Amino acid sequence: MIGDLSTRPRGLAPGLAVALAGTAVAIWSSRLVPALNPMLVAIVLGAVLGNSIRLPPGVGAGLAFSARTLLRVGIALLGLQLLFGDIAALGWQVIALVVVIVGLGIAGTVILGGALGLGWTQRLLIACGFSICGAAAVAAVDSVTEADEEEVLTAVTLVVIFGTAMILAVPLLSSALHLSDTAAGMWAGGSIHEVAQVVAAGGAIGGTALGVATVVKLARVLLLAPVVTAISIHQRRLAGAGGHATRPPMVPAFVVAFIACVCVRSSGILPEGILDAASLAQTVLLTCAMFALGVGVRVATMRRVGARPVVLAAASTVWVAGIALAGVLLIGPVPAG
Repeated sequence: MIGDLSTRPRGLAPGLAVALAGTAVAIWSSRLVPALNPMLVAIVLGAVLGNSIRLPPGVGAGLAFSARTLLRVGIALLGLQLLFGDIAALGWQVIALVVVIVGLGIAGTVILGGALGLGWTQRLLIACGFSICGAAAVAAVDSVTEADEEEVLTAVTLVVIFGTAMILAVPLLSSALHLSDTAAGMWAGGSIHEVAQVVAAGGAIGGTALGVATVVKLARVLLLAPVVTAISIHQRRLAGAGGHATRPPMVPAFVVAFIACVCVRSSGILPEGILDAASLAQTVLLTCAMFALGVGVRVATMRRVGARPVVLAAASTVWVAGIALAGVLLIGPVPAG
């Protein structure tokens, strides 16, 4: 798990100030260069800062708070981007494909990780991060497991590296395979790790692809709730069988809040002004959390964990992308929406 939290405002203030400063730089950079996503910039900034200078111990609590509590609030607000109607409009075939991508993506990655000799939590973090929604999924799964901080930071680092590579690979391969913009958008949304990375790849392909990619990706994000709940139930059973005192909640509060936000957005009762403000708040919170996670990424850690997590990440990327592409080719042309 990522750090212990101090609930005292004074104890949190130094770390929060650092995280907010990094967030401001990341958002300013994205405004200056629209192609840059603030969350991806924040992870890189945090990693550069964490590996270039020794931060004072006093910032630890605030950074941990950002990486956990602010992230959970941001994930919950992410639900306000989702409309059940948009997901349903994809059609049952695309929805089924999304479920298959997530299910087989997690299962295949976990099995291969076992063959590579990696521990259960490391395999699960990489599997969920690469199959659902990147760093947010990694952190969500971390909240209901007993993962080591090193495992979490390794998974986040790999999401950034391989997801960023997919931003370039998917548009190039889509062109080489002569996929339509709609098919390419489906592939991007079904295979790339982070929402921000999907938006970048979809935009590179074209306007039609961007819309399709975003909705397909958000359909994958929606599966975060049942997956985290299932893992939490599994962990509770393990804790009960082993006599451990600590048991994760049956359904984490932020998962309940995420589903509630989806329901509220789908109801149509929120005016555009509130949705715009919520979107800005979600961006700030997730960017702040990504910066804090980035600070924890250490080059020395990546050297220490060895090649096996990197091999698993590469294989998982190919595996998930292969499932998504096979599904897109099998389904054939779909309405552009």
